[in-house]
Amino acid sequence: MDKINKQKHFLLTNDKIIRSELRKDLDRMCKKHVDTKIIEELGISHGLARIDIAVVNGIIHGYELKSDMDNLKRLPQQIIAYNAVLDKVTLVVGEAHLYQAIRIIPEWWGITVTSPLSPNQNLNLIKIRKPEQNPNQNSQAIAMLLWREEALNILEKMGKAKGLKSKNRKQIYEKLVELLTQKELKNIVRKQLHFRINWRSDQRCILNDG
Repeated sequence: MDKINKQKHFLLTNDKIIRSELRKDLDRMCKKHVDTKIIEELGISHGLARIDIAVVNGIIHGYELKSDMDNLKRLPQQIIAYNAVLDKVTLVVGEAHLYQAIRIIPEWWGITVTSPLSPNQNLNLIKIRKPEQNPNQNSQAIAMLLWREEALNILEKMGKAKGLKSKNRKQIYEKLVELLTQKELKNIVRKQLHFRINWRSDQRCILNDG
């Protein structure tokens, strides 16, 4: 019995092996689509939440990883943060949490289940539900993906930064939301994320050419 239990535990997934396998898939996609950028640990709402992996191209598609070794305690709050900002979301989840997770996440989220194929931790990613377009995003939360100086520079280019340089970032974001449609704002934010080069040291990003 102990031997069986040890074998079971050995086949449980963890964040490291899921992230590694998912990155292989996403990196292959990057090579095919030159306008794609992958960002790990993208901060949302100024770091109140972080999506494990974000893929930025014509949309922002977030991938949240929940391995067998994780728990789902933070997922309800993460859902609120991600739903406000991301165009699509896929939950990549270990088999141990699959049925509980299905009851928690929105119907428009995609689901990929992870299944170890061998004791060597070869991993199979099984897509069981495709993600759909987010039906209700929040423009203010989208604007908050920008750093303060980035948002201010955008307003300066629009000739709308007068009197805002001394204002706090909330007021600057509010001005952007006032001036731009959500579609326009999303396009600007995606471009800024794609070409941003001075990421924080704890943020690993990769361009399409690796």
